[in-house]
Amino acid sequence: MTTTAIIGCAGYSGQETLDRVLAHPELEPVALGSDSLAGLAASALDPRLVAAELPAFVSNAEALAAGAELVFVCLGHEQAAMLDAPPEGVIIDLSGAHRLQDPSLYLDWYGWAHPLPLALADWTYALPELYPPEGRLISNPGCYATAALLALAPLAEAIDHSSAIVDAKSGVSGAGRALKPSSHAGSVLENVAPYRVGTHQHAPEIAQALGFPVCFVPHLLPVRRGLLATCYVRSEADDLRDRLEAAYAASPAVLVLPEGVSPELARVTGTDAAEVALFQDRATGTAIVVCALDNLGKGAAGQAVQNANLALGLDETTGLRLQGVMV
Repeated sequence: MTTTAIIGCAGYSGQETLDRVLAHPELEPVALGSDSLAGLAASALDPRLVAAELPAFVSNAEALAAGAELVFVCLGHEQAAMLDAPPEGVIIDLSGAHRLQDPSLYLDWYGWAHPLPLALADWTYALPELYPPEGRLISNPGCYATAALLALAPLAEAIDHSSAIVDAKSGVSGAGRALKPSSHAGSVLENVAPYRVGTHQHAPEIAQALGFPVCFVPHLLPVRRGLLATCYVRSEADDLRDRLEAAYAASPAVLVLPEGVSPELARVTGTDAAEVALFQDRATGTAIVVCALDNLGKGAAGQAVQNANLALGLDETTGLRLQGVMV
């Protein structure tokens, strides 16, 4: 059993990570960090945890110092950036604090200067199907970036880079648990709106991984969870489907759908899987690549556990939600 700590366990990504750790036969939770719940039983987070054999909450600093062999960091971006990583063990950071290699980009896209710019070189950006984790310090991709990269990365050498447009929509849980006016029910219900148009922090992350920028516009959906990215590109080859199918032929988490079948939030919500589909616009010839995933699953906690499995030499799918038929 690999001893495991979750830092920031009370947030959405922390809760989802805990859920997968509880279902994981090789991980033993030994420290649950939450500054707001420190000293309380695990059931203070969710009454259903009353029967689980879990330690009480401690502060995030105490959980980080617990000596766990695996640490999931589920903190806000700026707080995670100040993290003094333990000298041993595998660390998976679910925030954006270590995703960008160029420290100057943090001021431009996140609004604050990175406090430990030299440490960025020690972290590996890992999206298992495309960029497997290396080393022990692993930066988990953002949810929008995951969907855009799954759709476009296998096609990067076969498309006109200047044509790439990513139109993405996510459920409100993507904004995190902290209260803010834009995520209040009165702003979200019966409404769809773009936000951070042209300025979202996942844009440089996508560009860094692809090697070229994309026009990226996110939207907020009036649903709790789920994410759909529709990507538009001009093709310079006629084998885009072959490239997608080859990229994910051995993937347990990414499914390339048959021709004519569209990805749907309903099928991926609550799972750690992603669906990808390819279409062509009859009028313009534009290639359209659509990816659907759960922003808290494959877009966060599920991918973090998938990365942890690979880093620890375990079966990639252990503890993940990948199979089932849900209504």
